Amino acid sequence: MIEFKVNGKEVSVDVPDDMPILWVLRDVLGMTGTKFGCGIGQCGACTIHVGGEARRGCLTQASEIAGHDVTTIEGIGATPAGKAVQAAWLNLEVVQCGYCQSGQIMSASALLKTTPAPSDSDIDAAMTGNICRCGTYLRIRDAIKEAAKSVAAK
Repeated sequence: MIEFKVNGKEVSVDVPDDMPILWVLRDVLGMTGTKFGCGIGQCGACTIHVGGEARRGCLTQASEIAGHDVTTIEGIGATPAGKAVQAAWLNLEVVQCGYCQSGQIMSASALLKTTPAPSDSDIDAAMTGNICRCGTYLRIRDAIKEAAKSVAAK
């Protein structure tokens, strides 16, 4: 049994130690907001937070999250940075197809937690590896800047 918290709720799952947390979330816990993209950690669609740090869910084994706090797209809105990022995403109409956006929001939220006033280069570095096939990168950058201002104003 692997025990951890997901979005503040204690969970216990009986899965193989090497099962990617992405599949634990999606298939075992029924939390489908975290997306499967490439399976090799290159696209960022599966980004989650483990102990507040952005990690690729497809590469993170279930045994690695034992005893840790995991935050997914379903729970990120309960954090100040996550709430601000989600609001900015809506306000600036970032989403086109939307498939990559849960991973984008999770990476952006992690950035704002550690860098409250990110520069363009901070944003580029933090968002590297989050691929958007629709090419909404400029709107993503603008939304991150708007979210940063919102968090700073509170």
